[in-house]
Formats: sequence, C-alpha cells, structure tokens
Amino acid sequence: MSADALDACADELGELLAATVAGGASLGFLAGFGREEAARWWRGRAAEVADGRLLVWVARSGGRIDGTVGCVPVLKDNGRHRGEVVKLMVGPHARGRGLARRLLATVEEYAAGAGLTLLVLDTETGSAAERLYRAAGWTETGTVPDYAADPSGKLMPSTFFHKTPSADLSA
Repeated sequence: MSADALDACADELGELLAATVAGGASLGFLAGFGREEAARWWRGRAAEVADGRLLVWVARSGGRIDGTVGCVPVLKDNGRHRGEVVKLMVGPHARGRGLARRLLATVEEYAAGAGLTLLVLDTETGSAAERLYRAAGWTETGTVPDYAADPSGKLMPSTFFHKTPSADLSA
C-alpha cells in the first residue's frame, strides 16, 4: 500500500484499530483509544510507508476493510535480513474465516520475495493471537513477563515468535 492509499483509508483503519483495542487486543494502546486518535495514528505512518520503513497490506470485501497487517523491515546494516510483523488485525465482522492466516501468508510471501530470512513478532501471552501464530507454524522464541500493558493498563507477559519465510507457503 502506498502512503497516499494509507492516508485515503486512515479513517477506516482507525475504526478497525479502535475496535480491536476496545475488544481487548494488546496493540500498544490503552482503553479509551478512539477512532479519531487511531486515524491520526495511521496518518502518522504515511511517511514511514513512503520511505520503506513500514509496509502495510489491507484485506477488503464488500467495500470495507476486513483486516490489515504490517511489516517493519530492519534497516540496520546487521539486521537487513529480518522484518517484524506488526498490527495484525481482523475486524469483528470478518473473523473466523481464515483472514488472519492469509494476512500472515501475505507478509511471509513478501519477505521471501524480498530476501528476508527471518520474521519476528510478539503478542500477549495467552491471547487468541498467540494461538493463531502457533497454528500458523511460528516458533516460540520465549516469554517476557510484564512486557506490555493490555488495554486496561495491566502489565502482561508477551510471547515472542519467529519464522523463516519460505517461497513455498504450502509447507
């Protein structure tokens, strides 16, 4: 997605982000994070998208955004082989249809084509997202206690995962 496309759908992405946080997902924001603030947050990512510091994909159906995922390629000389998967979200209206797995596969396909040999991510321990990553073949790297606050402000452990992207995503 281009920076202009991101800006054009920032309101929709903001709605998705705010709803996901309101639903209890740990995405870096606390309860009360509203749609307008979330849309501003997305608009603030446009410069990162424009200069390649962030890649964003969205899934749409029926004219609305169903989900999104991002990848942050590491730009340090010693880390150019890896990327971090960020902000994987599927709207409540689109859950249970395998969309999260397809979004993950999109990032993995991009990574394999871009020559990245390692993807990493973290998620709240015990969350539905943790179960998704395990089921999608990600390897647990470890758990860090009290790593991040959930939307209610309570410090929670995070589980870190890694995966080697493969050009053959049927594996």
